[in-house]
Amino acid sequence: MQLKEPGIVVGVSNRHVHLSQEDLEKLFGKGYELTPLRPLGQPGQYASEECVDLIGPKGAFQKVRILGPVRKESQVEISRTDSFKLGVNPPVRDSGDIEGTPGITIKGPVGEIELKKGVIIAKRHIHMLPKDAEHYGVKDKDLVSVYCDKEGRRLVFQDVLVRVSEKFALEFHVDIDEANAALLNNGDYVKIIEKF
Repeated sequence: MQLKEPGIVVGVSNRHVHLSQEDLEKLFGKGYELTPLRPLGQPGQYASEECVDLIGPKGAFQKVRILGPVRKESQVEISRTDSFKLGVNPPVRDSGDIEGTPGITIKGPVGEIELKKGVIIAKRHIHMLPKDAEHYGVKDKDLVSVYCDKEGRRLVFQDVLVRVSEKFALEFHVDIDEANAALLNNGDYVKIIEKF
């Protein structure tokens, strides 16, 4: 197994919400702005202090974190396990690819919205700079395999999307279901082993 050095740091993503400014104001009030709580692995991205409730046909989650900054369109990222409790059936999609996806109710402190679309299970992916892509011999939108070396739960993730931009930092993103399957934690390291 040919491993590409150096290893890539892991970022585990729990359920979260991205909001447009319009939807943020419907939930929190006119002119409302998100309050950064802590920075995330990607430059300019942060977990905010604000949380909302997600309400599906079968169940709900309370205090789901909003990630900032605001986006052009609202989007909800959940795990497959979350989808069972909520009673929705989202597809696996790259972030921002929300056409044809299910909607959900989002409740904030001053209002609620009925998203018509935007619920996805995020496709596992690696953020990287152009210099990283050159090092690993990949380009934007390539698919690679990633090896996770946790004793007792060693596995290979395939269909890992490569995302290349000058705005990114090198980081492997998986959701909580995937992380649990491989015993991965934030700050662990994985390695690319092949490109499709």
